[in-house]
Amino acid sequence: MRSTDNAVAQWHAQKQLRLSPAWKLLQGAPWTLAFLRAEFTATTQRVPLEEFHADLADFMKELREENLSLNEAWQASHYADSWVRSQFLARPMVDGKFHYEPTAATARVLAFIDTLGGRHTNLNSSRLSTLLNSIETLSLQSDPNPESRIAALEAEILDRQREITALKNGANPAVLSNDSAVAATRSVLDLAASLPADFKRMRDGVEVMLHSIRTEIMESSLSKGVAVGQVLAGDKALRGTAEGETFRGFTEFLNDPVQQARFRQSVNEVLERDFTDALTAEERNNLASLVREMRRQAGEVHAIYGRLSESLHAYVQSAEFQESVLLRKAIHAAELAVATAPLVSRTPVVAPLLYSPNFETLAGLGIFNPEDHVPPPKLAAPPALSDADIHRTPSTPAPDMPKLLAAVEHARETRNGTATLADVYTSLPAELQHINTIRGLILAARGSSNSIDPDRTETLTFTQIDGTTRTATVPLFTFTKD
Repeated sequence: MRSTDNAVAQWHAQKQLRLSPAWKLLQGAPWTLAFLRAEFTATTQRVPLEEFHADLADFMKELREENLSLNEAWQASHYADSWVRSQFLARPMVDGKFHYEPTAATARVLAFIDTLGGRHTNLNSSRLSTLLNSIETLSLQSDPNPESRIAALEAEILDRQREITALKNGANPAVLSNDSAVAATRSVLDLAASLPADFKRMRDGVEVMLHSIRTEIMESSLSKGVAVGQVLAGDKALRGTAEGETFRGFTEFLNDPVQQARFRQSVNEVLERDFTDALTAEERNNLASLVREMRRQAGEVHAIYGRLSESLHAYVQSAEFQESVLLRKAIHAAELAVATAPLVSRTPVVAPLLYSPNFETLAGLGIFNPEDHVPPPKLAAPPALSDADIHRTPSTPAPDMPKLLAAVEHARETRNGTATLADVYTSLPAELQHINTIRGLILAARGSSNSIDPDRTETLTFTQIDGTTRTATVPLFTFTKD
């Protein structure tokens, strides 16, 4: 292998990276990343569509107040749609409602930005201890020699016995300091932060495979059975990736009740320690919801696998698949017959025409049915309408403000300069005692210097357009003489 081969491979990988949604998101407007980081956190991986649009609209209002150049013709929904088209966001339907969630590429970009802007370092004693334990476990589990594995286990048992003896003799156990414990907790959260992106990539891979099998089934020709083999090969390749290994490992973990109980107990005990006060509220919520979030994301992948299994089952039970099986058996038998036949000169019955159209099976031709080509009957003529059939819908008239103001003046003059809204209303003729008159008197009272007592009320009776009588309760409005 030449020294430049690796550089060439990396160059091609960089060209593919520049075409990916992750690179486009990093090259886009900085406010886009800022909003996505604020909207999607480790505990909030999905946001309802209406809530997302409202938050984005408020954020855009703040940006416009800071004189940021935005497309004036675009609203929050337009930007959200463009992010979905650019594969920055996904818009799945959950429980009959649309939600927004970051794609696998966006999740990795957000995690990368968080590491750049984080205030704490990932290199600490806890991370190094985890690295040491992981490499020791790998060395032990990959050792084929049983004697060396037995010796390592016996040494570990001896160390545990010494620690138990020291604790029984009254020795104080070595306890991590608060700073070290906080750093160890954040290391656990950093390890868990990469899980959503792996789950999303696994889910997206299964979605692509499901789409390809459905396309193959719908567009397949005589070789229909190839689709099943392609799906099985694609599923095997998908499970062999890093995301597939992650999904398989966590599926085994989530299906083991003993490990789940141990994990939950450890999380609860850690949250009861005093050093957790130094963690932020978001970090504590992330730690408490680790198992629930992993179960939700694993359930989504299992649901997609369920749809894939249903598609394969329906395809295998279809008549097309049975025809393809019979056709492949006939072709295989013909190949065997040709291979075992003696080599003699063969004369074709009909000379083949290379320019002739493709052969079709009788199953794809169908039988002509004249009833399928009968035009539908004509629609009946619309009914004729006259002026007598046209009726106007009755409606309540608008308030006659000049008459209402005149009634207010008359009521104040006849009652020593003070009159309530009920006094004015009862002095009006019957044709004006409707709901819009009450609204007009309230507007006249609120628009002047008249007094309003919200603690006391008055009862007014008005007539609706259908002739029924109803009662309205309004605050006490008092009209006083200027």
